[in-house]
Amino acid sequence: MYSLGDIEFQPRETRHLMRADDSPLTVAYNDPVLRGQGLESDRLGDGVAFFGLSEGDAHRILCSCLNGRTMEASTAARRVRASVNQRGQKMLALGITTGLVLAVPAMALLVG
Repeated sequence: MYSLGDIEFQPRETRHLMRADDSPLTVAYNDPVLRGQGLESDRLGDGVAFFGLSEGDAHRILCSCLNGRTMEASTAARRVRASVNQRGQKMLALGITTGLVLAVPAMALLVG
């Protein structure tokens, strides 16, 4: 499968429109389950939005400068899963921290 060519050199205004035939995003878009869940196209912007990727994540996963012109589908899938899992772990930690920050004063009010 093919990577996206030099994402970082594309104009920011049009970067979201980038696509390549037989890219990881094309493979994802061809999956009826992902399309049914809301993946709108095989363009970079739609993939970033659907998978919840940051621009840095998308660059690491899809750009030719880091992956070469071609890549294995399993490599791209592993990188997407790792990015999504890492973001989920960060959100869980943030939720626990926020919960503690809110719960301690509430408990002090109840006890005091």
